[in-house]
Amino acid sequence: MTGQDPDSVPAPVPVPAPVRDPGLQPERTALAWRRTTLSCTVAAVLAARAALKEGTTALAVIACALCLLLWLGFLGVAHRRMTELAATSRPLRLPARAAATAALCTLALAVCATAMVF
Repeated sequence: MTGQDPDSVPAPVPVPAPVRDPGLQPERTALAWRRTTLSCTVAAVLAARAALKEGTTALAVIACALCLLLWLGFLGVAHRRMTELAATSRPLRLPARAAATAALCTLALAVCATAMVF
């Protein structure tokens, strides 16, 4: 025994929670969304150009419309995400539905762009 009264022992001082420093992560994420949006825009424009240059067939018009629809879908998801990233210092997690939409639109645009090349 040390001879001290248990009531005289000082209470532990609470340690404040560390402040999260996001660094450049939000900026890198926004730049990645912009790069992907630019790539999708180029694919959609090239698809429209290829469809209109080679003659207007029903298949070319449908492929062009599909590419433009996919581009608009991805653009909507990307715009919402970039706006959210700019508005808050700690954005919410991207919902699974939005992530799946962005991934499917990107993949489908890549397939359409590849089909237009060949």
